[in-house]
Formats: sequence, structure tokens, C-alpha cells
Amino acid sequence: MNIKSASMSKTIYSKDHKFLTEQLKKARVEAGFDQKKAAKLLRKSQSYISKIEAGQRRIDVIQLKEFARIYKKSLDYFIKK
Repeated sequence: MNIKSASMSKTIYSKDHKFLTEQLKKARVEAGFDQKKAAKLLRKSQSYISKIEAGQRRIDVIQLKEFARIYKKSLDYFIKK
């Protein structure tokens, strides 16, 4: 395993990443959306939402802002302090 893949695997399975994915799912449910509805609002596929919530796909801050917008949450909601 090279250095890049080692750091990626550590990051994607970190406690902070787990917290983020849990908060994304919680926010979606609180907004009353299923994955299909959230995907439509984001102009993405349902599998995109599923992979993010399952921790199989990382998101950047720009994508997180879009989730926050549709779920009507602040960015702070998704970040463990």
C-alpha cells in the first residue's frame, strides 16, 4: 500500500468522517427526505447519496454546503467539535 492510499483509508474511516456521514443521514431524515428526493434536489443520483451516507464516498466543503442548504442546517451541524 502506498502512502497516498494509506492516508486516504485512514481519513475516510476516521471518527470525524463517521460523525459527518451520520449527521448527513440524520439531517436528511429530519428534513423529511428520502435519498431519492435529496438526490433530485442536488441533481445527483440516489446512489451518490447512498454512498456518501454509507461512508464509501467523501465529499468536499462545496458539496457539504449544498447538503446544508437543502437540509436547512448550518455547516456547524455537520462538524464534530
